[in-house]
Amino acid sequence: MINLPFNRSSLPPDFKLLSGPGSVDKEAAHWILLQGGTVLLRETAGNLALPCGPLPVQPSEARPLLTFANWQGMPVTAVQLEVLTAVPEGLVAEPFNAFQERIPDSLMTIAGLGKQLLHAERMTRLCPRCGANTGSLSDSWGKVCPGCRHESYPPIHPCAIVLIKHNGKLLLIRKPEWAQGRFSLVAGFLDVGESLEECAIREAREETGVTICNVRYITSQAWPFPSQLMVGFTAEYAGGDIVVDGNEIADARWFDMDNLPDLPSRRSIARFLIDSCLSKSF
Repeated sequence: MINLPFNRSSLPPDFKLLSGPGSVDKEAAHWILLQGGTVLLRETAGNLALPCGPLPVQPSEARPLLTFANWQGMPVTAVQLEVLTAVPEGLVAEPFNAFQERIPDSLMTIAGLGKQLLHAERMTRLCPRCGANTGSLSDSWGKVCPGCRHESYPPIHPCAIVLIKHNGKLLLIRKPEWAQGRFSLVAGFLDVGESLEECAIREAREETGVTICNVRYITSQAWPFPSQLMVGFTAEYAGGDIVVDGNEIADARWFDMDNLPDLPSRRSIARFLIDSCLSKSF
């Protein structure tokens, strides 16, 4: 099994995920303070750690608190802060997608888990069948409607991501919202009635105009932005010229493996697939 950041295998050994929301202690907890695309951390001599102890922001600045785990003898509680809330003294706002990757994988995985569960709590607070407010299922992260008794669970959206090879080159794409010069792999959400392999084939065709073959599963990664499961494949080029729509995809090109552009961060499955290909791991 291949273990990647954001998968549970990257959590610290003594970290215990609760089976449902736990009680909140504002005076003693490890805090996952989320603000936009950043997590607020304590920095000491260049080392980053979760704030620990009393809640370091005013309760009025925090949306509902969610205790979701225990670690080092204390609860772990996630908080979504307003974007305009001032960063408390002694803390730094570190982007989840920071290219420097200063946050250790274990802390990033804890923060990602809290981020995903907060998103799930927001998305399941109303019954999708009748619109009533839901209640918690006992010992579960699921919700149940008190009226129609419909049960709902944290949403997880599967995506296929595929590394496409041909004659020593990789096919990479760039989306308009990415940093200039940054490229990554073809990827997209699973559609109704598709297998993940079919999704990879369709996304390659839709994003780049090319057809692919020999689609082979490699590994998967939890991706809490906000709730994806990235399923990674490799494939071979089968035919077609590159055509992009200029809207969803700004650019797509073949790159020599020894002359690649700026790539995604090393904590992503995209970078793992690329690096593994370059090292001839598959």
